[in-house]
Amino acid sequence: MQGNMPPEAQEKIEELQDLQETAQQVAAQKQQAETSLQESQAALEALDELEEGVEMYREVGELLVATEYDEAYDDLEQKVESLEVRAEQLEKQEERVQQQFEELQQELQQMLQQGGGMGGPQGPGGPGAGGA
Repeated sequence: MQGNMPPEAQEKIEELQDLQETAQQVAAQKQQAETSLQESQAALEALDELEEGVEMYREVGELLVATEYDEAYDDLEQKVESLEVRAEQLEKQEERVQQQFEELQQELQQMLQQGGGMGGPQGPGGPGAGGA
């Protein structure tokens, strides 16, 4: 079918494939951000249950470094806020890509339908009607 497909339609198909790849990348980034957000929220909730004088350590690369409760809490709170914004941005980007994909898909369908109609009417006497 691609042999007799107009070049414009082939371009639209390539654009659709690119958009599909972009959508997959955005979905993966969104999933990663949401997972990090859930982990950070759980850690923040765990901090809420601790007493402020408790000895705490933070992972810095391969090391554990002593840290203050307030500093750890503030840093974690900022991380949660940042991840919430990131997840929201990725959600909007995912919606935009999906909308572009659907619009491009409709354009391609219209293009192919118009191209298919160039050979004459496809009513009762058109292709596939059988006959004697």
